[in-house]
Amino acid sequence: MAVFGSLNTVRTQTIGWPGFAAAFAYIDALFREASERRAQLFALKEGESQRQDLEGGAFAIAQVYAARPRYGVFESHRRYHDIQVVVAGEEQIEVAETALLTLTQAYDEERDVAFYADYAAGSVLRFKAGEVAVFAPCDGHMPSVRSDGFDTGSAGGGLVYKVVVKVPVE
Repeated sequence: MAVFGSLNTVRTQTIGWPGFAAAFAYIDALFREASERRAQLFALKEGESQRQDLEGGAFAIAQVYAARPRYGVFESHRRYHDIQVVVAGEEQIEVAETALLTLTQAYDEERDVAFYADYAAGSVLRFKAGEVAVFAPCDGHMPSVRSDGFDTGSAGGGLVYKVVVKVPVE
């Protein structure tokens, strides 16, 4: 099941996982005030995203968006672990094991994604800046969901500044 917590906690829990050292080096730079990576993320406008290739076949997708109402679609990936980190803003992500979900759109190898029907019994992860989750292929997840309990007036005027690092599954 997903690994979730503060940046330091998740880094500690994934020590030795292939490809994760480069991913966390990239993520660390996002939290250094004067870093180029952080400046690139905060230069994006709402609805924009930017891909950055990393070593070992990993890549990062920086994105800025307004979290949306719960939309009832889970997704999973086979070729990559998702490391999702909120740099500024707040959102929630629901997660459930794919074995419990009903497939609605078969796995698309080119896009590395399968989609599943809504599942009311999933766990809800509430993300604030600096929190990280790692989703494995068995983790169906519904990201980018607005949590009405969060302060939508936080940094970025209610926008979420987030990076998803895709690390190849070995």
